[in-house]
Amino acid sequence: MTAKELPKIYDPKKVEDKIYKIWEESGFFNPDNLDLPENSPSYSIVLPPPNVTGTLHMGHAAMMVYQDILIRYKRMSGFRTLWIPGTDHAAIATQTKVEKILKEKGASRHSLGREKFLAEVNKFAQDSHDTIKNQTKKMGSSCDWSREAFTLDEIRNKAVNSVFKLMHEDELIYRGERVINWCPRCHSTLADDEVEHKNRETQLFTFRYWKDFPIPISTTRPETKLGDTAVAVNPKDERYKEFIGQEFLGNFCGIDLKIKIIADRNVEMDFGTGALGVTPAHSMIDWKMAKDNDLNIIKVIDEDGKIKEGFGEFAGLTAFEARKLVVEKIKQNSLLEKEENIQNAISVCYRCGTSIEPLPSLQWFIDVNKKTEKLNNKSIKETCLEAVEKGVFDREKINIIPQRFEKNYFQWMNNLEDWCISRQIWYGHRIPVWYKGEEISLEDKSNDASWERDSDTLDTWFSSGMWTFSTLAQSLDEIKIENGKLVIDSNDFKSFHPTSVLETGYDILFFWVARMIIMTTYAINDIPFQDVYLHGLVLDENGKKMSKSLGNVLDPLDMIEKFGTDAVRLSLFIGSTPGNDTRINEEKIENYRNFVNKLWNISRFVTSKIGDGATEAKIEEKNLTFADKWIIDKIKNLITEVTLDLEKYNFSLAGEKLQEFTKNDFADWYLEVAKFETNTAEKNIILGKILEDILKLWHPFIPFITEEIWSNLSKEKLLLIENWPALENWNEITAKDYDSKDNVFEKTQTIITAIRNLRAENKIEPTKKLKTIIYAGDDFEKIKNEEILIKNLRTGVSELIIEKSGEKPAEALYAIASGVEIYLINEIDKDAERKRISAELENLKKYTANLNQRLSNKEFTKKAPAQIVAQEKERLAKAQSDILEMEKYLEKL
Repeated sequence: MTAKELPKIYDPKKVEDKIYKIWEESGFFNPDNLDLPENSPSYSIVLPPPNVTGTLHMGHAAMMVYQDILIRYKRMSGFRTLWIPGTDHAAIATQTKVEKILKEKGASRHSLGREKFLAEVNKFAQDSHDTIKNQTKKMGSSCDWSREAFTLDEIRNKAVNSVFKLMHEDELIYRGERVINWCPRCHSTLADDEVEHKNRETQLFTFRYWKDFPIPISTTRPETKLGDTAVAVNPKDERYKEFIGQEFLGNFCGIDLKIKIIADRNVEMDFGTGALGVTPAHSMIDWKMAKDNDLNIIKVIDEDGKIKEGFGEFAGLTAFEARKLVVEKIKQNSLLEKEENIQNAISVCYRCGTSIEPLPSLQWFIDVNKKTEKLNNKSIKETCLEAVEKGVFDREKINIIPQRFEKNYFQWMNNLEDWCISRQIWYGHRIPVWYKGEEISLEDKSNDASWERDSDTLDTWFSSGMWTFSTLAQSLDEIKIENGKLVIDSNDFKSFHPTSVLETGYDILFFWVARMIIMTTYAINDIPFQDVYLHGLVLDENGKKMSKSLGNVLDPLDMIEKFGTDAVRLSLFIGSTPGNDTRINEEKIENYRNFVNKLWNISRFVTSKIGDGATEAKIEEKNLTFADKWIIDKIKNLITEVTLDLEKYNFSLAGEKLQEFTKNDFADWYLEVAKFETNTAEKNIILGKILEDILKLWHPFIPFITEEIWSNLSKEKLLLIENWPALENWNEITAKDYDSKDNVFEKTQTIITAIRNLRAENKIEPTKKLKTIIYAGDDFEKIKNEEILIKNLRTGVSELIIEKSGEKPAEALYAIASGVEIYLINEIDKDAERKRISAELENLKKYTANLNQRLSNKEFTKKAPAQIVAQEKERLAKAQSDILEMEKYLEKL
């Protein structure tokens, strides 16, 4: 190691852009440029593409941190790593944003026309993409930008059209009419899981259609009753049994109705009146009842959310206005029997918050229950269940982390209905279907004016569901249909699919993760990824979602400007656990900025202390001190544990262990020891090697500062592509593993800590030096070797006497630690000292009682590893010995 002097202050603003440029220019984000053996394993991640609707938020930032940690770790571990970046066109969301902008200018998409409007959307999307790309780089993301993709680019469009065609040929995609979720604001359909449910107080009305109608009904939407064709009752309900099968004619609010009484076992007898007014056109449940019972379907509400023509004075009213008028009329006609306020789950659009109108519409659907030869005569639903339950296509099962979300996945998949994939918007993948009268063609008829293309576009999730495999095609020629199957004919696909892990938020498990499994298992007969790691939401310090309206938004770029990227990265993953929400605030980020600065200062100290070539020199094992052996054991354990944690996606645990080692073991103890122990040559080698290894271990987490420090060590390779720390390098130094029984440094630490605590508890001035006596039992010779540390590591010891045993001084502060008696010679307040020792004794007795209870538990001693049981017994014996010594000292006082 030839170290340059590090500047006194670390300034991320001067470092981060410079470092990222060096990484990019090196070409090592691209796996093709990594100098690796031919048979090196591959590791791949696709970045969940952020929507081109604006800028990135803290949730995006967290996602990028987790993925970058994995990619950097695997790259350093000798894998051919590929991380593909990209953005999502986010059809409805992006179109809605642009329409709002146009509205402010007094224009609309219809006034512009399709071509000009799409030009506006594309410009907005490009500007947003450029911002997102810059933000992604600012986060330190080591993506391969040469392979960047967009869900609406030409290559992805070919993949989308190809899969649509194949699914249509296999009769899995069909066009049909059924009740769908309709957003009157977005003027488009929504998939079932794109509908949000908001609890609101609503009114439940109980009434009869007309005075002599035999059965009262309850509803929160009386305006839809203008289209009722039946009343459903439970066949076991004695109150209504006699009416089942009968039809009743009458007039409801000026509208003639024919109501048939039907039986349905799903009707709850004890809810409301136990009778359900059936509105086939405006309820998915009622639609199915209508199909089963051959009922008429009368559409009441149109696509604008208004009452259709043909409904008298209600025509043209909004649903809400019509509701008020219907209620007014049933009151006037003395039909209302009850009115009450209830909490009800209202369905709203996930994009704009408008109330959803279920209504019948002719749309394109994917049949999830139809068995197909392509899936080994199983349905899409069956295949997707098996993929997570036991594995498909000779692959192991997909692992969802944390595992509890597998239950959610199975529940959603088991209840999955046919997926409505058409959207009535202009921005997106236009449905590749042409019409001429009754004829339908999936061949491109763009050049034939007699054919008209479907004006609808595909659901965004249809295209983003192909993200893992469509992104592995770099040209149109690499996407083919051969023998009725989709083929991605690229080296990338052969090397990197299935991807290794999908890291994303639990909130899109159904939106995206499940749909990727749907699309991939069908399209290429393979799974999209082996593991799914789900992180939680990033909330404010009070556990609330960040929103502009609440004024609690932390912008990642603002925080980076203020504290640096590495501090922001640390704040996003330390303290997080898989699948759980995490909280963040400015103070948390500032604290990690302070830690980043501490790492810089540690590095400054080490590089200033050691000489050139220190880490390449050989160590004489006989010259190692107890502290040396201890720190070597600590770094070896750290390498093992951090590696294991990363393999298990325990990001926070890995970071916490690294932080504890860096701050406590290395900085607070070993660096202090190094100032006083005299084996300088060995110390310098160890210091240099540990610095190198902690920079490597920290690099996936905080890449900027570690790369900057590394660059000052005059290394040939970038830290980005350095080898992950290896235990073998340390095993060469120490022939045998560290054994705490043979090493007294931990006991020395305990003694030093006890002396510091005695002084602090008794408010002894730091400048006041005290004579100290230590009775160390059988270890006294070894403890004598540590005298220089006990005297100098902030203990305030003037004269130090270390013996095996001896007289207990009368005027002294007393402590016992690990069986070692410690006396600070000082005038003492005996009453205060008695109280202090008594309190310590009481705590120690509670501790031994707990240990005794545990060791007397046969279940524990039977099931716990023998090593753990032995440790507990050792702790108990030591504690009992300490109690005896304390009681003797109390007696003397």
